Amino acid sequence: MLNVVSQTGLRFLWISVVTIALDLWSKYEVMATMDLYESIQLAPFFNFTYVHNYGAAFSFLHGAGGWQRWFFTAIAIAVSVVILWWLKQTPKQQKLLPVAFSFILGGAIGNVYDRIAHGYVIDFLDFYVNDWHWPAFNLADSAIFVGAALLIWDMLTNKSDSASDTTTQSASEK
Repeated sequence: MLNVVSQTGLRFLWISVVTIALDLWSKYEVMATMDLYESIQLAPFFNFTYVHNYGAAFSFLHGAGGWQRWFFTAIAIAVSVVILWWLKQTPKQQKLLPVAFSFILGGAIGNVYDRIAHGYVIDFLDFYVNDWHWPAFNLADSAIFVGAALLIWDMLTNKSDSASDTTTQSASEK
């Protein structure tokens, strides 16, 4: 088992664990020190604002009546299982791809925990310009964003695998 972890993308699961721990710690700190809807200005463009998000990204389906809690939980669990499978399949040579998946996994699990434990996701990072506020989010959402950005970066910069596969295939056809 240890060999499987050290020789695959599973060796980066520590990123998921750290992401989950920081996410949960930050959310429990916000719940312990702030009242719901309380806002604390930290900069002219950034507040800590404690809100409950019953929907998904950008409060999608926020007011759908409750079924969305289990729908988004099921999706996140399914995605987490697929990511774990991908991590197990990822060869040791690849580094960026499993790091990206590990950030996404940690963020997904952080928000799944909230949905199961509370029925909503705890958000508190509130960026704004003048009176326009970006939807509040949390560290789990940030980790998902970082993971997605790393996936895009990997797709744009990692051309060696497809190029070497094409070269190998062309050479074997001759």
